Amino acid sequence: MTHDEHLHTLTGAYALDALTGKELHAFTTHLEQCDACAQEVGEFAATAARLAAATALPAPAPMRQTVLHRIETVPQLPPRARPTTPARLATLLRRRAGVLVVAACLAAAAAFASLAAHQYQQAEQARTQAQQSTRQAQELAAVMTAPDARTVHGRTTTGAGTSVTTSALRDQAVFVSSGLPAPPAGKTYQLWFDDHGTKRSAGLIHGDGAVLMQGSPDNARFVGLTLEPAGGSRTPTTSPLIRLTLPA
Repeated sequence: MTHDEHLHTLTGAYALDALTGKELHAFTTHLEQCDACAQEVGEFAATAARLAAATALPAPAPMRQTVLHRIETVPQLPPRARPTTPARLATLLRRRAGVLVVAACLAAAAAFASLAAHQYQQAEQARTQAQQSTRQAQELAAVMTAPDARTVHGRTTTGAGTSVTTSALRDQAVFVSSGLPAPPAGKTYQLWFDDHGTKRSAGLIHGDGAVLMQGSPDNARFVGLTLEPAGGSRTPTTSPLIRLTLPA
């Protein structure tokens, strides 16, 4: 490749302000005599401008207000007429391309920072959920393995197996179900403590598994399960699917 052919390949690097030293000087001299390279430099600069515009950020409101306010105090001078030679055009394009590349880099950095913040938030949420799951498993195990734990079993009207384990020492109860069908749309299962005829909610469940019942089982004689509107009810609105008698 001859020296001139090599210079023809530097248009992109020149537009992105990537040339230095002797190479920059040689290409600047070449640009004054080569219309094809001047055109390519202009095209590369326009492409850099479009990339910067795609990631550009709006100016902060305080900066915009300050600029608009100071416009009225700046004296307006007539523009100085200067001949536009190919070399000067190339220099202006190179400077503008450099500014646009910096703007694009800043926008990209902001985007990466936003992505990193989002990923950190997701990681924190996952860590919180894992901690909650671990804590719930420990609470369930503590009730079901308590030295005074007592368990009663039964089947719902749909045939699902259920059990309730209570611990007076921990003043807690665990409900376990197996084979419980998913509730219909707009419905949920709700647990109840029956305190000698007074029903109080013991929490909502959406399917099989073990769940720590809400509230104390101390005064309850029965545990019931009903199908209620989504979000639950203050008192049962349907017949119980099961009614388990708790140990005295």
